Amino acid sequence: MPKAIVIGTGFSGLAASSFLAKQGWDVTVLEKHSLPGGRARKLEVNGFTFDMGPSWYWMPDVFERYFAQFGKQVSDYYQLHRLDPSYRVYFKKDMLDVAADYQLLKQSFEKIEPGSGNKLDQFMAEAAYKYNVGINKLVFKPGQSFAEFIDAELVKGLFKLDVFTSISKHVRKFFKDERLIELMEFPVLFLGALPQNIPALYSLMNFADVKLGTWFPQGGMYSIVEGMYRLAKEQGVAFKFEQNVTEIKVADGKATGVVSNDVFINADIVISSADYHHTETKLLPPQYRNYSDAYWNKRVMAPSCLLYYAGINKKLQTVPHHMLFFDTDFKKHGAEIYTHPQWPSDPLFYVSVTTVTDKSGAPPGCENMFFLIPVAADLAGDSEEIREQYFQKIVKRFEERTGESIADHIIVKQSFSVSDFKREYNSFKGNAYGLANTLLQTANLKPACKSKKVSNLYFTGQLTVPGPGVPPALISGEVVAKLANKEFKK
Repeated sequence: MPKAIVIGTGFSGLAASSFLAKQGWDVTVLEKHSLPGGRARKLEVNGFTFDMGPSWYWMPDVFERYFAQFGKQVSDYYQLHRLDPSYRVYFKKDMLDVAADYQLLKQSFEKIEPGSGNKLDQFMAEAAYKYNVGINKLVFKPGQSFAEFIDAELVKGLFKLDVFTSISKHVRKFFKDERLIELMEFPVLFLGALPQNIPALYSLMNFADVKLGTWFPQGGMYSIVEGMYRLAKEQGVAFKFEQNVTEIKVADGKATGVVSNDVFINADIVISSADYHHTETKLLPPQYRNYSDAYWNKRVMAPSCLLYYAGINKKLQTVPHHMLFFDTDFKKHGAEIYTHPQWPSDPLFYVSVTTVTDKSGAPPGCENMFFLIPVAADLAGDSEEIREQYFQKIVKRFEERTGESIADHIIVKQSFSVSDFKREYNSFKGNAYGLANTLLQTANLKPACKSKKVSNLYFTGQLTVPGPGVPPALISGEVVAKLANKEFKK
């Protein structure tokens, strides 16, 4: 039985290990932390349980497809709730609840901009096409050559996919009211560039948002990790935690194994779901790197985040599960992330109160709150003082807009930002979401999932194909595992 080492237990590492084991490999996964999940770990403090990273469950079809390939269903591992409203957006003067019911959502659009309900139909018809082609034809490719994309339907539908138009221009063809424009641009906010630099192909995210819905797994997003971890063990995958991988050993252009906690572990292939840049620069000898420092420094990064995990000793009466605070200058904050990187002057922010849906995340009579401010990657000056300043600022805005007082009720609070991403996850430039999904960093133009210099070394995760996000991470692990298996058995 051939042996594989997988570095890291994020979603892509868990997926890769399960697919390899299913294909007959002896798989060992090495994880730096004491529990699985990578960036999707959980934090438990005084009876509160926080998801430390991903908090949105979109594209339920991708998860169902994942488990189905092992003869399982999502419901075998965790239970889902569809959120209604999907989320609430606070604008400068008013707010909008994004209804799960499409007809109700169209009515909300009409109230803001007459005629926009029919425009939404047209927009969604195009987005549905992009979603179906994107998911079925684009993302399940290893990105080894452009020949992978020579497909009759892809070529025929190239212009319908809108890869050469920006999402910003595309949205404005349909909607004029700035509130609706911001709402439709929101799903690409974390893809890593301003809407004017993201291909309109990614309106497929609007289809995922509006039509497929926003869901929440009982027990939190960590329930997905637990489910995938359980599935991997059912496939026979072995896990070792608190493992510090310091080197990938290479002989004659072939990886022979890894050094972890000063012990050499041999393998026939190595898949790294650790940070790609870290793997190249810290685990490999220089002559075996795919990319130079100059290459990496020219990459356009998706944002980092300033996160807060807060527990309060009261119940909130008027808030939904997810809230977006777009009550300041959308364009200005975007420029402070992407154009002139700096700590934002008056940021947009996001709040999740998971206990609105699932009471298990906090003690009785309490709420579990997650705050997120997107910030530029690699910002200097990430100090406790600056974190506290921003926390006070967004709590004040939260209280003003919701009418709920929370400042005097916070009994648990921890923060996480750029320096933590670097320390905890070896994250390149402290990014939270990987590479920006610009046209020149899409598909084959991303860092390759297979080493060009080490014949049996592969990469998976958000810095390679297909890109950032939880569903793409599952797909990344599958694509790489199947590629590695196919090449090994040639």
